Amino acid sequence: MSQQGYVAAPPYSQSQPGIGGFGPPNSSLHYGHYGDPNSSYSTPQPGVSKPTVPFGSPAPVGPPPPGAQQFSQSSFQNGPGTPGQQPHRLQSPPPPSNTGPSYPPYSHQSPPTFPNTAAASPPAQLADQLNSMQINNYGPGAAPSSGHPAPLQGARLPPPTQQQMVLPPGPRVPPPPTNSVNGLCAQPAVPPMARQGAIPGPVPPNPNLPQLPGQPPGPGYHPQQANYGPQMAGSQLSYPGAFPGAPAQLSGPPQKKLDPDSIPSPIQVIENDKAARGGQVYATNTRGQVPPLVTTDCVIQDQGHASPRYIRCTTYCFPATSDMAKQARIPLAAVIQPFASVPPNETPLYLVNHGEAGPIRCNRCKAYMCPFMQFIEGGRRYQCGFCNCINDVPSFFFQHLDHMGRRIDHYERPELSLGSYEYVATLDYCRDKKPPNPPAYIFMIDVSYRNIKSGLVKLICGELKTLLDKLPREEQEESSAIRVGFVTYNKVLHFFNVKSSLAQPQMMVVTDVSEVFVPLLDGFLVDFEESRSVVTNLLDQIPELFADTNESETILAPVIQAGMEALKAAERAGKLFIFHSALPTAEAPGKLKNRDDKKLLNTDKEKTLFQPQGSCYEALARDCVSSGCSVSLFLFPNQYVDVASVGLVTLCTGGTLYKYNNFQLEADSPQFLRDLRKDLGKQTGFDATMRVRTSTGFRATDFLGAVYMNNTTDVEMAAVDCDKAVTVEFKHDDKLNEDTGALIQCALLYTTHSGQRRIRIHNMGLNCSAQLADVYRACETDALINFFAKSAFKAILSQPLKTVRDILVSQTAHMLACYKKNCASPATLSQLILPETMKVLPVYMNCLLKSCVLGGRPEIPTDERAFQRQLLMAMGVADTQLFFYPLLLPLHSLDLQSDAVPAAIRCSEERLSEGGAFLLANGLSMFLWLGAGVCPELIQGLFNVPSFAHISAQATSLPDLDNPFSKKLKHILEQIQSQRPHTMKLIIVKQREQPEMLFRQFLVEDKDIYGGASYVDFLVCIHKEIGQLLS
Repeated sequence: MSQQGYVAAPPYSQSQPGIGGFGPPNSSLHYGHYGDPNSSYSTPQPGVSKPTVPFGSPAPVGPPPPGAQQFSQSSFQNGPGTPGQQPHRLQSPPPPSNTGPSYPPYSHQSPPTFPNTAAASPPAQLADQLNSMQINNYGPGAAPSSGHPAPLQGARLPPPTQQQMVLPPGPRVPPPPTNSVNGLCAQPAVPPMARQGAIPGPVPPNPNLPQLPGQPPGPGYHPQQANYGPQMAGSQLSYPGAFPGAPAQLSGPPQKKLDPDSIPSPIQVIENDKAARGGQVYATNTRGQVPPLVTTDCVIQDQGHASPRYIRCTTYCFPATSDMAKQARIPLAAVIQPFASVPPNETPLYLVNHGEAGPIRCNRCKAYMCPFMQFIEGGRRYQCGFCNCINDVPSFFFQHLDHMGRRIDHYERPELSLGSYEYVATLDYCRDKKPPNPPAYIFMIDVSYRNIKSGLVKLICGELKTLLDKLPREEQEESSAIRVGFVTYNKVLHFFNVKSSLAQPQMMVVTDVSEVFVPLLDGFLVDFEESRSVVTNLLDQIPELFADTNESETILAPVIQAGMEALKAAERAGKLFIFHSALPTAEAPGKLKNRDDKKLLNTDKEKTLFQPQGSCYEALARDCVSSGCSVSLFLFPNQYVDVASVGLVTLCTGGTLYKYNNFQLEADSPQFLRDLRKDLGKQTGFDATMRVRTSTGFRATDFLGAVYMNNTTDVEMAAVDCDKAVTVEFKHDDKLNEDTGALIQCALLYTTHSGQRRIRIHNMGLNCSAQLADVYRACETDALINFFAKSAFKAILSQPLKTVRDILVSQTAHMLACYKKNCASPATLSQLILPETMKVLPVYMNCLLKSCVLGGRPEIPTDERAFQRQLLMAMGVADTQLFFYPLLLPLHSLDLQSDAVPAAIRCSEERLSEGGAFLLANGLSMFLWLGAGVCPELIQGLFNVPSFAHISAQATSLPDLDNPFSKKLKHILEQIQSQRPHTMKLIIVKQREQPEMLFRQFLVEDKDIYGGASYVDFLVCIHKEIGQLLS
């Protein structure tokens, strides 16, 4: 294909009405989404801190402004919204006003200074948001009461449907000790670097923000730079109304410290759910029931609705009207993981085969036969649950009804009684109406100088010799039907003929990489069993063949193009496994230049770092999807490789991206080989198309994931495996019926490993209600965070990161303000009231805001941010939950007598102890943190060395030792690894040594060294935002 064929607008620039929340300003309201900069706005966002200092630049130095000792408590009045005026999509708060004063640094030696641009109030008055929090009881232990929850009075407790936090006025905060880790401003004990925080202070209104009639300008907040020791190149995440983030010295009487145990704990929520529902059978026989959390281990029994392993929703009760939805701002979305792994103790999906007649479908909306269809007229007709159309029952499918109006074969047919099942597809569902061939895997190895010298090529070839025996196959088959092919490349391509009749493999070189063609068909894609000796011979020869190479430049786009053309020529779907190491700089289509520019961080142009260079890789991705060619890319970079460009094909084709920085054979081989084995053995559907149908009143409007959208309804995936999830957002078309509920059917058409075309069906019924309290009661925080993360990570392609962060904060405040206003009893402004199902939403949202993707910091490589962004776009709910709130286990409290894993603890430095050992894992990284005072017996048991000083921090695995402690820890590590798509490389961290800086970034409840708010700070910020929305 010639280079001229590569012409395509970026997929994310094809603005489709109602899709993605980036349509024209006059499009309909998209609650739960990111607005465009031109849209109108419901309530101006007061209290939004805007840095007057660019991220990463040093704080300005100068004398403190006069009268800076006083902190004014400004009026938080935010005039009533205009009646009847509905907001368009949420818009970012105003840009910083340039009229504010400059701010000096402050240190331990000097008191803090506060800019005071409003009338000063007496020094004794301090804004109540910034003082002690009193937090009431919550959770199952709270005593229920009738009617609305009431504020705390004496010994009365609120009902278990909400959490209340009271922020009363109080005296000024005293200076905590400089090494304090327990106070309100918990600080990691780090070397003297710049810790940057922000102190609120009112600013003049921004003249550029259009004001709605009847609304006074809202107050905003300028940040305050803190300076501790030498200035470090870093940036400050700006949160609206950011809390003082560093130990400040305020005069006044001593202030009671906030007890971290009194604010909602994600660990407690997880443990409560495990205690209540763990180990039990969860039957899906009730519409709209909220399933156990993703962290709870239970047995799921399909009784008419899809298992939560396949579909999880942001709320299991949809608001009845669009006005309610706009009011609550809770995104209505489902996270669909159509190929999710099912444990051995649960029933696999049944396969329904109607022969040449094919699946039974509604004549009007094309929904497939499912438990939501109602049989009438003695069983001769049925009414579609989705569009209410009356259809005739085909004669072969007819069955009489019992006295309840249910077919007498109801429980014998999976499509009538189960939420999930599969149909065998007829030729009508196949390309060109021909049965598909089994798929093929093509292994494409970069044989440039560095890969040969590092031993990587030899490692890959050696592993493939054993791996090819383990290709996926159907249960009833003796051997895999998958064909295999081999290509090596540097500046040119080498195809190998491994036909079984040959004594030796033959190599064919393609030097014209501008118009790639496949030099052979017969003998390229072979059955491994038949060609075993030739393939083994080839894999032995490849490292020797290129042993003397000096070629260091590589190509990439022509490699993908060649693999795709080979699959096309063989009329097969399939997957390319590409092992690549460097930026493709050789003259060829897809040549890239190094554009890694730290100067773009925290500017409007930062979004370009996440966009691909040119249109070559986008056009290639589109062609791969239409050909059913999936691409898994294994990257071994020593420097910048432009993941945003080269990874795009992987993202759009349902492949997986792996990255091993500065690959060292000895240290990194186990991680890479485990990833390769796992990827090769995954249950996968090829050449897939997914469509989501809904009952009347609402529809799917946006799809977020590792997918390609050619139109507004069909989700195209060259492949879909057990780890890939698509997040689907829904919008109202009309009023929903509370009696019939909201029904969702996901249908996935795909080809199996053996070449059979099938349709996988997942059905889900949700409730509808005209009461907002019902909607909040049925929410699921883990699914909400999955949706918000994917929406935000999509939005950064087209909007400044600061805008995206501000919108996330605003969205959180709006959802919680709506609950407080409509579902809780009238409470004073000082109470922070959280719904029971959302009480840990603030901590997860803060983790999302502090993630390396949304927080542009010079220390984090651009490739790493693009890599994490791409991985998250394909994640399911369980993976995003762990990614944003890591698992932290105290290993020193292991019970060697039982199989139980020690209970997890909260991700905060306060929970670490000098005499302890802790394991932290987030799905991509894994750390073993060892306190300086950890007992010698534990060190001996784990590392076989006598003391803490003897432990090597360079080790990436634990030695195999024959003692109970070592065996137990190895078992725990294996358990954690086996549940995650990516293998986590173990990093040993010794207290007070350099790697501890990296480890601390994962203690997500603490303030980070780059200025990201702590959990406590963020709660204060959200509380203030809610107060301003409701005032």
